[in-house]
Amino acid sequence: MTAATKLRFAWLEVTGLCNEFCDHCYADSGPQGNHGTMTPQDWQNVITQLADMGAADVQFIGGEPTLYPHLDDLITHAHGKGLGIEVFSNLTHIRDHLWDIFRQCGVKLATSYYSDTADDHDAVTNLRGSHRRTRANVQTALALGIPVRGGVVAVRQGQRTAEAAQDLLALGVREVGGDRTRAFGRGSRGAAPAIADLCGHCAHEKCAIGPTGDVWPCVLGRFLTMGNVRETPLADIWAGPGTTRVTADITAVHGEGAQSCTPPQFLPMCGPCQPCVPTVQHCDPAEADSPQAGPATIAAPA
Repeated sequence: MTAATKLRFAWLEVTGLCNEFCDHCYADSGPQGNHGTMTPQDWQNVITQLADMGAADVQFIGGEPTLYPHLDDLITHAHGKGLGIEVFSNLTHIRDHLWDIFRQCGVKLATSYYSDTADDHDAVTNLRGSHRRTRANVQTALALGIPVRGGVVAVRQGQRTAEAAQDLLALGVREVGGDRTRAFGRGSRGAAPAIADLCGHCAHEKCAIGPTGDVWPCVLGRFLTMGNVRETPLADIWAGPGTTRVTADITAVHGEGAQSCTPPQFLPMCGPCQPCVPTVQHCDPAEADSPQAGPATIAAPA
């Protein structure tokens, strides 16, 4: 792995504010979060730099990105720069004008879905009514012709993850994948983050940028800072000593040629892992053949 690879994709974590408070949240976001120190102009500058660097896609994340008041402007700016756009949202709080922006700018949506029952889903999100709203907005998006990807994260025993995946497919979601709880943020249960818990493919053609401008190798690797876009142009960070150091540290633990497992719940630029489909319990390619792996979820037939 080298820092000289082309940057194709970036997660843009525009806020740490979320209306849910999931026990396993890798970003440790929730109702007490905030929008950080990045201004709307800072984010527009980053998006312009990504386009100038030849990036293909961005994904707006949080927290809950739809709670960020300038999301519509950033989507419009990214669309104007020719970038593919996905918004990873819990789909509980979609303002009416955002639906128009999503359609006008060809936005794709991705969401987490924890169970086919409201009680199980809401127990994970710690927000009563979240299952009903998420499910209803999945249906709204599909009715509007907006593509939706679903991710089912195994968090609790008896959560009905397989049934959750089948429910999404029955609604018309054409791509459903799975993951397990990752040992980061609240999901770590207080343990220090470790490079060994990453997939090993971090910073390979991708990076994440947080609400304070810090640049990370991926959304889970936020303890590995490569630079800050409020201080240094992104191209200089990507080709700079911070990225070289971080990628060397990751390679030292995972070795060269780490498999391109891309938690959480895959990248819009690559779709499900190949050649095997991720399972509800695991998305690690190395674990796909494990007897402990759960039932696989599949894309809906064309």
